[in-house]
Amino acid sequence: MASKIYLLLIVLAISSGCHNAQKSVGVPTVSYGKVIRVSDLTSSFVDPRPVDVWLPPDFNEKSRYAVIYMYDGQMLFDSATTWNHQEWKVDETMQKLSGDTTLEKAIIVGIWNAGKKRHSEYFPQKPLKLIPKNIRDSITYNSIRPHGYELFDGPIYSDSLLMFIVRELKPFIDKRYPTLPDAASTYIMGSSMGGLMSIYAICEYPGVFSKAACLSTHWPGIFQSDNNPIPGAFAAYMDTHIPDPAIHAIYFDYGTATLDTMYERHQIVVDSILKKRGYTNKNWQTIKFEGADHSENAWARRLEIPLRFLLKKEE
Repeated sequence: MASKIYLLLIVLAISSGCHNAQKSVGVPTVSYGKVIRVSDLTSSFVDPRPVDVWLPPDFNEKSRYAVIYMYDGQMLFDSATTWNHQEWKVDETMQKLSGDTTLEKAIIVGIWNAGKKRHSEYFPQKPLKLIPKNIRDSITYNSIRPHGYELFDGPIYSDSLLMFIVRELKPFIDKRYPTLPDAASTYIMGSSMGGLMSIYAICEYPGVFSKAACLSTHWPGIFQSDNNPIPGAFAAYMDTHIPDPAIHAIYFDYGTATLDTMYERHQIVVDSILKKRGYTNKNWQTIKFEGADHSENAWARRLEIPLRFLLKKEE
């Protein structure tokens, strides 16, 4: 019975949100604002990949903008170009928020994932090192995708991905666009494994990011729930690395259908850590969405909530 549940969860994950990159396609078509494809950025840390920058329709070089860096950038704007014909509807949601003067003006930087290497670059490295080496090796070498493919395509290199974002991409964006480059106006956001990477980013670089939004955070790390040491390792890491609540804010959410059924018990543990470390309803939200599944369609339906959380002006 357990093996059947395990295989079912894997299939649900692949079909509803643990997405891989398709080959680079044309610039996304949006109904609000404009997307600019960055194709001239090289990296010393990771494989090259597209980066899509969304600008609001009233974009003005004389203004200054907050920046939200988002994982799985190919899934954000245009369902006609995504592998599952779903999208986050980022531009449509930003349009809904455009008249709200309590929110910061922002640009969105969508960072594409590395396709079949996605799990290797989206799995936080330092928490994994808290697990004994023999168990760690078993996790990375024996975890599988559907049809027998390995889940990890080579060594885990999420620290290199963060260095790309912090040392190469962010300076590039700050130089090319009129941003507010300080941490107070720099945010990170993602779902599933991208949710893990968002909390990892703010923990590793609290001087770069002041807020993180983590949707349907994939605390199990793999697709096995029984005897899985990974959630405990993540919790132990966060207990010692959560950034200062005086100058940081963190958003979590999860649904109750498909892959999201795995998350609540782990999120409760994480919530207790945030409370212990001094987070309150002034700088932290965790929201349960009854009936929501693990998909871009589900994240799009509630995207307004985390965007408001990130962009709310300080009182």
